[in-house]
Amino acid sequence: MVMSVLRRLGQTLFVLFGISVLVFLVFFATPGADPTARIAGRNASPETMARVRVEYGFDRPLPVQYARMMEKLFVTRDLTSYVNRGQKVVPEILEAAPVTVSLVSGAALIWVVLSVAMGVTAAALRGGWVDRGLMMLGLVGISIPVFWLGQVVNLVTQSRYHDSWLFSWVPGLGYVPLTEDPLGWFRALALPWLTLAVLFVGIYSRVLRADLVAVQSEDFMRTARAKGLSPMRVLLVHGLRTSMITFVSLFGLDFAQLVGGGALLTEVVFGLQGVGRLTYQALSNLDLPLIMATVMYSAVFVVIANAVVDMLYLFLDPRVRDGR
Repeated sequence: MVMSVLRRLGQTLFVLFGISVLVFLVFFATPGADPTARIAGRNASPETMARVRVEYGFDRPLPVQYARMMEKLFVTRDLTSYVNRGQKVVPEILEAAPVTVSLVSGAALIWVVLSVAMGVTAAALRGGWVDRGLMMLGLVGISIPVFWLGQVVNLVTQSRYHDSWLFSWVPGLGYVPLTEDPLGWFRALALPWLTLAVLFVGIYSRVLRADLVAVQSEDFMRTARAKGLSPMRVLLVHGLRTSMITFVSLFGLDFAQLVGGGALLTEVVFGLQGVGRLTYQALSNLDLPLIMATVMYSAVFVVIANAVVDMLYLFLDPRVRDGR
């Protein structure tokens, strides 16, 4: 057990190291990637360029520059932006992270509950009009772009019908911290949650329904039915647990990707200053310290999510515990 944990920790550190090196080389080692001109400004004199290069350490070998950046990012945590002079990037990410985590966590709860309910219902009633209707509804959700859906939601709730009794509770665009106003936090995120969850409800319900139908012919399902268990109990107790393996794999990757900045479009539409929007601004300005920090933030969540999924496999599939 200890060796397994140490092996996982070693893999995690190796992945994070590889990602950091790759991002650093892309922005420093590629032709024309020297950030000196961006920091010094347009039409800067050669003397200014040389002074900036020395001040920021760009005159040193690449391994030394990489080591200094990692030290400032993880040890001293005083890495500053190249665009907004003096602004530290770590506190900026820590300020944006609760916005993204709140958005993605609420949306994930909605899409997990709805997709499991839709997938199980469709599998239990497969071939009927309920099955076809739910899967058609899921396909519609997959087909709707999040950006377009968010704009429509804002048009209806913020503009045309905001004064009606149905949407008068909807606040203006933006984020309200949970610690300051829990009710305001919920009201500000309710519609973004639903908007972000629509796509994933469609995907996950169809995947779960397909796995539940496929597992019906497995030996353990036939054995359970032969014992006289009700069809619904066989489906929920035996079939659902095994079918959740694919579901959990998808969820781990999607959740980590969204928390790492993949919810950019939803954040932009609803005026949420989250990690996705912060990353987009950093890429637009080629602000390497902020890009490096946000990429490492995303990588940490992806690696942690993969580790959690591996542990959930032990619970969902006994064959993994047995080493088969």
